[in-house]
Amino acid sequence: MNCLVVAALAVCALVPSVRGASDAIAWCYHQPSCNDTKWPTIAAPFCNGTRQSPIDIVSASATVNDALTAFTFTNYSSTTALTKIENTGKTLKVAIASGVKVSGGDLPETYESLQFHLHWGNGSSVPGSEHTVDGKRYPMELHIVNIKSSLNGNTTLAVADSTGLAALGFFIEVMSGNETGQPASWKNLTSYLTSITNSGDSVKMAPGISLDDLLGGVDRSSYYRYLGSLTTPTCNEAVVWTVFKEPIKVSKDLIDLFSTTLHVSNSSSPLMVNVFRNIQPAQPVSTQAQRSGSASTTCYSLGLMALSFFLGRF
Repeated sequence: MNCLVVAALAVCALVPSVRGASDAIAWCYHQPSCNDTKWPTIAAPFCNGTRQSPIDIVSASATVNDALTAFTFTNYSSTTALTKIENTGKTLKVAIASGVKVSGGDLPETYESLQFHLHWGNGSSVPGSEHTVDGKRYPMELHIVNIKSSLNGNTTLAVADSTGLAALGFFIEVMSGNETGQPASWKNLTSYLTSITNSGDSVKMAPGISLDDLLGGVDRSSYYRYLGSLTTPTCNEAVVWTVFKEPIKVSKDLIDLFSTTLHVSNSSSPLMVNVFRNIQPAQPVSTQAQRSGSASTTCYSLGLMALSFFLGRF
């Protein structure tokens, strides 16, 4: 397969509105003939590469990188930036309007946010995040896909660049307690699911929720970083991955809606479940230094206070 064909495949995979050569790769999640065990064969050369995603992040093995500073998120508070929601037959994808950007965090330059999509298992009881941390898999994972601003939206150039894309990964876990329909931003998002039950269905999104709303106050200054790939064919090794440590909290009933509402084709086809790639070989991971206000430091300080109080009584 020559470079032009590979680039065309990648463009079709990345951009929701484009239909093209990627249709020729009949990859899937739910059938043994085309699931991720077959991708290295049916979607070579990248899906059998050496810098593949997702990975299991072993927290104790992550090296300290002081350059992993805070991000700047531009227009993540916009309530009109989420423009269209679509059932792709593989996932749920939301298009993001131009002008939404991310920079800092030791990224090589500013990146434009293109879209976000989700990966899940089978309801809240069967986890389906793509990345895992110390072997733990979360119920869902949200990926915000971003492209270098200097590439002016050219995804062909992006997938040919080892850092052409930046993906922001957020774990999603079930809220503690018996909350339903929470948070409100996720109730709003999931309200569209019944309008896009079949593959290819899409609807415009009304103004009202922002990326900040969906990220639910997650600490975006604490994260893991590694160089990897797209997690779907054609698996181009062109992604700077940021996986945030703190998960988004969503109520169980809303998480369950994804695997009970969306179909891989039409209403008589299987429901969309277990839409995640299995773990790939480890890659070098970095993170920030442990903060001074860590639990161990706090416990040590409290211990000294208690000892001083005790000795002071004698």
